Amino acid sequence: MTAQNTLSRRRLIGGTAATLASVRAAFPYGAHAQGAGPETTKARLGYIPLTDAAPLIIAKEQSLFAKYGMPDVEVLMQPSWPATRDNLIKGGEAGGTDGAHILTPMPYMMSAGKAGANIPAFPMLILARINTNGQAISMSNAMKPIGTKLDAKVAAAALKGKKSKVAMTFRGGTHDLWMRYWLAAAGINPDTDVELIAVPPPKMVEQMREGAMDAFCVGEPWGDQLIYQELGYTACITGEIWKDHPEKSFAMSAAWVEKHPRAAEALTAAIIEAQMWCDKMDNKSAMSVFMGKRGWMKVPPSEILPRAEGHIDYGDGREVKNSPLLMKYFADHASYPYQSHDLWFITEDIRWGVLPPDVDSKALIAAVNREDVWRAAAAKAGVAAADMPKSKSRGKETFFDGHVFDPENPAEWLKGQPIKKMMG
Repeated sequence: MTAQNTLSRRRLIGGTAATLASVRAAFPYGAHAQGAGPETTKARLGYIPLTDAAPLIIAKEQSLFAKYGMPDVEVLMQPSWPATRDNLIKGGEAGGTDGAHILTPMPYMMSAGKAGANIPAFPMLILARINTNGQAISMSNAMKPIGTKLDAKVAAAALKGKKSKVAMTFRGGTHDLWMRYWLAAAGINPDTDVELIAVPPPKMVEQMREGAMDAFCVGEPWGDQLIYQELGYTACITGEIWKDHPEKSFAMSAAWVEKHPRAAEALTAAIIEAQMWCDKMDNKSAMSVFMGKRGWMKVPPSEILPRAEGHIDYGDGREVKNSPLLMKYFADHASYPYQSHDLWFITEDIRWGVLPPDVDSKALIAAVNREDVWRAAAAKAGVAAADMPKSKSRGKETFFDGHVFDPENPAEWLKGQPIKKMMG
């Protein structure tokens, strides 16, 4: 364990009670008095045990949902992304969920009826982005002598030669797309040169221990856990592939939002307030402690904290302190659901055959992305109009291999990708 990680552990040991008590004082309980109240006080929200679920956990732990008039919100652990999908379709009234911390492409896939075999179309709405950055591509110890880093070309022969098993979390989801992009940039066809398998995030390290894969892409804390357990190392963090890339979203079923529009806004406001709190460096220790409580994460807080603070031990001798590529929840407009980012995910899912080439991306984004709800909720949470994005697009995005995505011309992006697998 590095000196930085040891320090992080010491900071958390012995001070937990005092830390939580001081944090509670920063979140005084009281109903938000602005305008008409929510139509309901209840909602069931799903989350996967990942560090980027922190805003939902903090909003629950610190009664922020109650502050905005919804004291009966439940935040429920989901075992996998397919389970997240299935429980959303089931609905909260039937024992499922009404909304979730979710991979950003999933609401689009669900709305388009492309979220799995024999899964019917189910309209979803994205109300906020939950985070940017904070994922990692990890390699087994067996791959360490090759020295694979951001440039995967050094691993190409080894991965192709044994047709390695490479894990992601959900077909067409963010981790699938990061892994595919990284492999394809190195000339590795993810559909023919390796075997891509889906593994739930909390099972990644366990499956690596059992020799089930050579590499995986998943959110924290699981990349760091691989290093703590001395089973592998981090080839790259995903912010190196695309700086400040979008990752998870807060989404709800369209039917629930239609029935409870003020409640949806209240939930989003609570999450936005939690995001602002989570981004403050002075709160990272407390955030890690909260996430380690009651089995939220089942990971020691001291093993969540380092990467949350931007201290990245790659496990192969490289170490970066105070990385600007740390997970962001609100900073640099991380919470705002840019429509240009959603367009990139749709375009990549077209590239890899998840969505058909003739999908009307503009209409799909107009149906799913409710940035207007985010703006109203952000105002409730105290975000000044001057601090909100002026455009629904973040503009052109540059990737590590030099490719530039222009949201005004997604067809050119597809044309410029030599490796792809498109329907038809």
